[in-house]
Amino acid sequence: MAFWLLMSGALLSLVGGLFHGVAGHRIYMANINGSNLEQIAKTLSLVSWHMFTIMLVVGAGTLACVAYNPAMKLMAYPIILVNAGGALMFAGLGLGGHGQLIRLPGMYLMGGTAILGWLGIA
Repeated sequence: MAFWLLMSGALLSLVGGLFHGVAGHRIYMANINGSNLEQIAKTLSLVSWHMFTIMLVVGAGTLACVAYNPAMKLMAYPIILVNAGGALMFAGLGLGGHGQLIRLPGMYLMGGTAILGWLGIA
């Protein structure tokens, strides 16, 4: 396993999670709160937003744990798969009529984390 590839994936996911949870939260919630959505929709949107933030931070911690303890290699597979799946979702939706998703960092963040994680355990 390549320690630095796993740590790079962890760092990418952590920085993404911190940006998503702080700056992204401010931008996103300003748009949501300024909309005419019902309050329950705004609340559920906030929960969904921060579930993704939590997933990024937990993924970072998991990849760092695997980097320091290669015997825990199997723990990296769910992180790799959820990030690869997310990147594919961003790409598929972005190419299928939601082009603004291609300009957002989600596909690149999740794809990069998946690739670095996979290379790190290969």
